[in-house]
Amino acid sequence: MTTRYPRDRFDDVADGPRVGAHRGAQRRGRGWIAFAWAALATGVLVGLGVLVLALLNGSYSFTGSTEPSASSSASASATPSASASSPASQAPAAATPADQGSTTLVVLNGTTTTGLAAKASAALTSAGWKVTSTGDAGTTGTTATIVYYQQTSQAAVAQGIAKSLGVTAVQQSAAFPNADISVVLGADYAG
Repeated sequence: MTTRYPRDRFDDVADGPRVGAHRGAQRRGRGWIAFAWAALATGVLVGLGVLVLALLNGSYSFTGSTEPSASSSASASATPSASASSPASQAPAAATPADQGSTTLVVLNGTTTTGLAAKASAALTSAGWKVTSTGDAGTTGTTATIVYYQQTSQAAVAQGIAKSLGVTAVQQSAAFPNADISVVLGADYAG
């Protein structure tokens, strides 16, 4: 099937037996090839973007380690789910620093007071607890200091940490996935 092109200036050339420029027939399907490459590139870029955001957010890591990173724990939100909370009166007796074992402990400053997390970390260290890292909580308007723990078996250790800080609020929560026990310091913490 021959395609006829509109008449142009090359059709007026009369220097030989041929008239007009040679134009090959257009190949069918070339638009789909370009579309397929564009769709593939878009998919790869979206996938990489999601992966980078997940890594920056701390919701995904390539290591099997349970050690929290400073940037992940610093961006953690200080608002746990209310359904996962457990009153302190139902928790077992407080544990000692010797009972901590390999439990990771993070101290987060939930106020605008500079150096409060370091001050609390020093107090816990002098009481014998091993603080894994310190940082700022995701919010700065926290009024009450709360010790959050992930698993029921860590309730006694959380009670011991709360006792060392001179607070009583202890809650079970999955809001801080990068540490076994997270202390969010509020405006009530005097140090």
